[in-house]
Amino acid sequence: MSVEARALWRARVDLLRRVEVAVGVLPQVWREAFLGVPRHVFLPDVVWLRRPDGDRHERCERVSEPERWWTAAYADTPVVVQVCDGDAPRPGGPEWPSSAASQPSIVAATLVALDVADGHRVLEIGTGTGWNAGLLAHRVGDDRLVTIEVHADLARIARSRLAALDRHPTVVWGDGAEGWATGAPYDRIVCTAAVTHLPPAWIRQCRPGAVIVTPWASAWTANGTLVAEVDDRGRAHGRFRTGGAFMHLRGHRSRSTDIGRVVSPEHAATPSTTTLSPWAVAGGDPVAEFAIGLSAPGVWHHWDEDGDVDGVHTRLWLGDEAGTSWASVDHDGHRLTDFAVRQHGPRHLWNEIEAAWSRWCAAGRPGIEAFGWTVSADGEQHARVPESTAPRPTGRGGEAASWSL
Repeated sequence: MSVEARALWRARVDLLRRVEVAVGVLPQVWREAFLGVPRHVFLPDVVWLRRPDGDRHERCERVSEPERWWTAAYADTPVVVQVCDGDAPRPGGPEWPSSAASQPSIVAATLVALDVADGHRVLEIGTGTGWNAGLLAHRVGDDRLVTIEVHADLARIARSRLAALDRHPTVVWGDGAEGWATGAPYDRIVCTAAVTHLPPAWIRQCRPGAVIVTPWASAWTANGTLVAEVDDRGRAHGRFRTGGAFMHLRGHRSRSTDIGRVVSPEHAATPSTTTLSPWAVAGGDPVAEFAIGLSAPGVWHHWDEDGDVDGVHTRLWLGDEAGTSWASVDHDGHRLTDFAVRQHGPRHLWNEIEAAWSRWCAAGRPGIEAFGWTVSADGEQHARVPESTAPRPTGRGGEAASWSL
């Protein structure tokens, strides 16, 4: 074995060690996959790495910064491989991430949760670089894996990189939300992008007993992983697990998140005050934000610390995805006991957030693992949480109440 080959092997072994430190010892079949499918093969020569200050990403070219590129290839961190959906950024605009090689430890945790067995047929939503597809193909075989990618160039490149390792699963260019009926039925579906609900096509394309694993998102936050099982009546029942933030599936992105397009000087906002701190609901508590996102669907937020309004030090903006309602919560830089609120539109957004916060608190502030998700036979989707200490409607058996979205 050459010096270069030994170095590459050591990099794979070290990555597996870091993954197992993070998630525990993997089943042998996945250990073999991680060692047998080199991650660097699936990364382009130009990637975008998070800056040391964590604020944004910056370009890294393999030719000019080889050490940095190789370090990123085998670090337990995500690596952005595409920005702006593959288009040039707007003049003066940011290069926002649109596709990435996921963090290896999160990839491993997801694959373990998928609980793949010999003979299973698997559909992967979001091919991306193709590395995750390579791991799956190593486990189930090329002929039992379909992977779908919405971006044509990414699909083509991933297919060629898989072929370079003599892997030839079915790589489809298309909308992942529609699945791929030609290859159905599937025993397992795994998504590499966050969804706000389970696409009906996925459920239709599953065998009874099939498992779906997907990152989760709401308009409020992207956090958590849903593991759901499909029954023989076309229903799905699942529980959430903790998980990292993922980019949204294209059709599940918030439709309007620019407060400048929602707020108009002509709007007559209704003023009020609140004692609920905006940092309590949007200050980085992943569990609180997850619960609020489920209970107040379609509501997003944006912090503004550069405002030029007299008496306002920090402002939390809220908007709805329809672009018809907004709210603001102001901190004057001094008092932390009451905050000025303004609201406009048919939805009283801050009232909804206060209600969501109160509901979560009344339930005992349960963790992400306590929440569930149900899709009925007619396609209606519900969030489920443990029974609260306050009286409210219960679900079957009195175990939980459903929050219908």
